[in-house]
Amino acid sequence: TVFLYKQDHGEVYAGGTNFVLRLNTTSFQIIEVRCIWGRRLIYLGCVEDPCQNVITVIEELNDGVFVCGTNGHRPQCWTLREPFVVVEQAICSLLNNTDTITLACLFTEGDLYAAAPFDRNGRSLQFRRTTGRRTRVSMYNNWVSEPTFIGSSWVKRENDPDNEKIYVFFREKNSDTNPEADHWISRVARVCKVDEGGSKRFFQNMWTTFIKARLVCGFPEESLYLNRLQDIYVLHDRNWNNTRVYAIFTSNWNSTAVCIYTIGMIEDVFEKSTFKGYNKTIPTPRPGHCIKNSRTIPLATVSVVKDHPEMAGWVHSVHYNTPFYVSSYNYTKITVDQVRGADNSVYNVLLLATGTTFGLGAVCGSL
Repeated sequence: TVFLYKQDHGEVYAGGTNFVLRLNTTSFQIIEVRCIWGRRLIYLGCVEDPCQNVITVIEELNDGVFVCGTNGHRPQCWTLREPFVVVEQAICSLLNNTDTITLACLFTEGDLYAAAPFDRNGRSLQFRRTTGRRTRVSMYNNWVSEPTFIGSSWVKRENDPDNEKIYVFFREKNSDTNPEADHWISRVARVCKVDEGGSKRFFQNMWTTFIKARLVCGFPEESLYLNRLQDIYVLHDRNWNNTRVYAIFTSNWNSTAVCIYTIGMIEDVFEKSTFKGYNKTIPTPRPGHCIKNSRTIPLATVSVVKDHPEMAGWVHSVHYNTPFYVSSYNYTKITVDQVRGADNSVYNVLLLATGTTFGLGAVCGSL
């Protein structure tokens, strides 16, 4: 399920176990197959026999392709160009089971953001900026509870780059211990791209702008929700407010639903909601706001981020009272393609996949 499409080169890179395929999309022929653990690479750290290296990340990086793999339980990353270059170790998931690998790795202007274990034992899974030209920053441990990271996206603002955000989508353990409550809650969080961490005195090398909100998909009038986020696809728009997030959710009653959100709707909650559990006057600047020099953010603002990062308001879908699409099939993957119809209108076509099949799930109206 790990792919990279390089449109300018007409190539698709696909990750498997112990190999990466590079395909020419014009003829759909395999033009190159490389085994990551060929004999000439055996000394890069994988000495067990057999060494299973499940490819978990394929991203475009400058003039090469950035690839990460489980590397026999010792995660490692390379830049794919001749020769292979070891870039960094242990920045993505330690999981070695292809059925459970879920990652949120993102390259933005030379910086790598990754859902990664904080140490080599795989503990404290968190969303970090791990390498690049900007400062490496991490999360505060109390911000999430046993998270499963689904995906992330950088949303550009052509005329306001200092206010650009990185959005992270995940589900985490529900703190509600009621037997009738779902074990999981779906979330969207954001951090500012310019966030360099706090001052040396407080929150150094920690996100100063991390805030999160509940992502709701279901039937609010019946208090019936699908709470397990499975996958997302972000369809970017030149107007960042109109950038759409298509998300798949599953439920306890074996249903799957697709809900649609806009970045404008998500931002509305982050900018206007109160902070859950915080009853004082919200300090200025507002917690979560982007400040070009994050080390100068006042202690009062960072303290709210530290202790009360969750918004009281929920992020509802575009259709609010009902999901965009509901199915009894257990869909786990989604992608969206834009096509022009015979009526010259542009349509968004949703492609949904289960664990074993792939097919058309739904078609939305013309834009």
